[in-house]
Amino acid sequence: MNTPSLSLTRSDVQIATGGRRAYLVGSGIAALAAAAYLIKEGGFAGSAITLLEEAQDYGGSLDAKGNPRDGYVMRGGRMFEEKFNCTYDLLSFIPSISDPARTAKEELMTFHQEFFWNDKARLVAGGEIVDVSDLGFGEKDRMDLVALCATPEAALGTKTIEGWFRTEFFESNFWFIWCTTFAFEPWHSAVEFKRYCLRFSHLFATIDTMAGIYRTQFNQYDAMVRPIVSWLQAHGVRLELGAEVTDIDIDVGRHAKTATRLHYTQAEQQHTIELTEQDLVFVTNGSMTADTSYGSKDTVPVLKTEKTGSAWTLWQRLAVKADDFGHPSAFDLDITRTKWESFTVTADDSTFFDLLEAFSGSEAGKGGLVTIKDSNWLLTVVLNHQPHFHQQPKDVWVWWGYGLFPDRPGNYVRKPMSECTGAEIVTELLAHLRFSDSTVHILETSRIVTAMMPYITSQFMPRTGTDRPKVIPKGARNLAFIGQYCEIPDDVVFTVEYSVRSAQTAVFGLLDLDRKVSPFYKGQHDPRVLLDAWKVMHRK
Repeated sequence: MNTPSLSLTRSDVQIATGGRRAYLVGSGIAALAAAAYLIKEGGFAGSAITLLEEAQDYGGSLDAKGNPRDGYVMRGGRMFEEKFNCTYDLLSFIPSISDPARTAKEELMTFHQEFFWNDKARLVAGGEIVDVSDLGFGEKDRMDLVALCATPEAALGTKTIEGWFRTEFFESNFWFIWCTTFAFEPWHSAVEFKRYCLRFSHLFATIDTMAGIYRTQFNQYDAMVRPIVSWLQAHGVRLELGAEVTDIDIDVGRHAKTATRLHYTQAEQQHTIELTEQDLVFVTNGSMTADTSYGSKDTVPVLKTEKTGSAWTLWQRLAVKADDFGHPSAFDLDITRTKWESFTVTADDSTFFDLLEAFSGSEAGKGGLVTIKDSNWLLTVVLNHQPHFHQQPKDVWVWWGYGLFPDRPGNYVRKPMSECTGAEIVTELLAHLRFSDSTVHILETSRIVTAMMPYITSQFMPRTGTDRPKVIPKGARNLAFIGQYCEIPDDVVFTVEYSVRSAQTAVFGLLDLDRKVSPFYKGQHDPRVLLDAWKVMHRK
């Protein structure tokens, strides 16, 4: 991909936007969405918008890459649901990758009509499907859950999930389903867990089948990132790759905060951009996928413990400039509690698909997540509808899984997942599913890419109400924080919706537009939703 240099002159921009420019640090879905809204709602010319991305590709954590020969890789896969109003608003004006005559939203909704989830094997133990009609709640667990949802966040503070519930709660079917759907671990924030319970209260009624979950037709890089980037480029937006923003000068006064200068490096050259009060800066602070390392069928990913790049260091530099710019140390200091490992398998035949479809009773694309309840690593696997990559050949199959506890020894491969090759991880999974007779064939006909992510659930770490900066800090004239580490009351991190909501909030707020942020659904105020959830919690 050819990326233009920053040769746009001030006079060029004045013709396009009256001199106002916008700079976005990062190119994840939050930055891409903000750029799109600057054009659609803010009236910006694309030529006045620049995204500065330190990596050599755009998309941030919504990544997927590879080829049939070397293997495809996805660090993760995102789930959607009916009430993602911000996300669907964004996709409603972006042409889809498969048919430019349709929007990306139409593509997603059409796909959901045919490939909706009806999980018949959500939990597995001892090689058998677990009956999850009984979620395993004790009366104490029900009362604790209700009490948590009613407790103000300020009163919860930095309390953990395991600090709120009794030990037996973590053996319930509910916990195994909930934690592997959203990647919660016992030491994560009780506040975030509460937010999830309230935000997705309308999904309680289908928690066992996952029928309320939506997925994109292809991986999210192909289904969302590529179409949005194409739309932005068609409007003249400038995407600078290999451009690492190292600092932002900010004039912090008693009543105002103004970004005045932006520093970045590109091709080993240092650059400075002078900013006016009319120019806008949107900062993606922190990154859940920073410092990812990769392994293969025969190699182990080396855990990176020293921060590289600007994802966290830029936020650290900004945090000392103003008290309300947040505290990255609340999220990035304990890798042992924020990391886990995923794996992507590219196969030359459908053997694994055939086995898991027969075992689960669901065809690929309709079965949802399958979690091995008695796995020490707490392995989860999913068969997505094929092709999962836009140009994936018909004779290639791609499947994905992850382990939530990579530092525990395996049940069959007697060492931690974090010390295993891709072949050993797949061997462990096949043993749990009782597919070991096919292990040799599956390994011989597959490419495996593993991904160790040190900060993948760092946004769930216990925090105070000021550890994340507001999207638009008090007095900020031309600066906003976007992405997973800014504060949006009530909404839940680790979702595409959170990032897009941050983009809407930032753009509409800094430009003082009449346009309102897409409405936030609060099912906990609907008596029918509450009644359905109560029935599920008492189901036997």
